[in-house]
Amino acid sequence: MLSILISLALFLGAFAFMEGFAWFTHKYVMHGFMWVWHKSHHEPREGAFELNDLFAVVFAAPAIVAIWLGVNTALTWMLPVGLGITAYGAVYFLFHDGLVHKRFPMPRPKSEYWKRLIQAHRFHHAVHTKEGCVSFGFLLAPPVRKLKEALKARGVEA
Repeated sequence: MLSILISLALFLGAFAFMEGFAWFTHKYVMHGFMWVWHKSHHEPREGAFELNDLFAVVFAAPAIVAIWLGVNTALTWMLPVGLGITAYGAVYFLFHDGLVHKRFPMPRPKSEYWKRLIQAHRFHHAVHTKEGCVSFGFLLAPPVRKLKEALKARGVEA
């Protein structure tokens, strides 16, 4: 029973860690030195893919390694960590690519939580440049009022 609880804690911990990691990476890497890839995501997409999609491959690598190590070595604790990272990636993909950017059909959310996240991400895209964006998280977002105030202070209408 204890090993199941530890595995669950590792899974949930990895999932939660990914939100902070995603926020940091989005703000300081994607809107920093890797803007060359991420810029494509702030421009109208032509075709099914954009250069920004390469980040999915990069971010999948640690999960793949963790799952492999958890299954094939004595580091069995790595399996729930890899699965937690993978679960975050799956939720991110459904939310970001499905609900927000409508790259594939998804039912419209009725939850105020999901509506707020979608609106926060749309506010992020109100700015088409490397600097000046708001809301870098994916599953946590500041209140809409604060995002509107921040954009207004930057001279951007939300």
